[in-house]
Amino acid sequence: MMQSRRRSLIEAITNVVLGYALAVLTQIVVFPWFGLQVSLGENLAIGCVFTGISLLRSYALRRLFARWG
Repeated sequence: MMQSRRRSLIEAITNVVLGYALAVLTQIVVFPWFGLQVSLGENLAIGCVFTGISLLRSYALRRLFARWG
């Protein structure tokens, strides 16, 4: 059975939201290794940008694979 668009969107959102916290924590640890000093607010903003891109990517890929069966 083909997954509905709504269920695809819910799955993508859930995946990205759960990954967001890990991404921000990773940035907090990794950025200083590269000499990047970023505030918590900036880390959260950067995370939001990449989260939005990830959400669009996940949804598009899910729909593509659902169409292919």
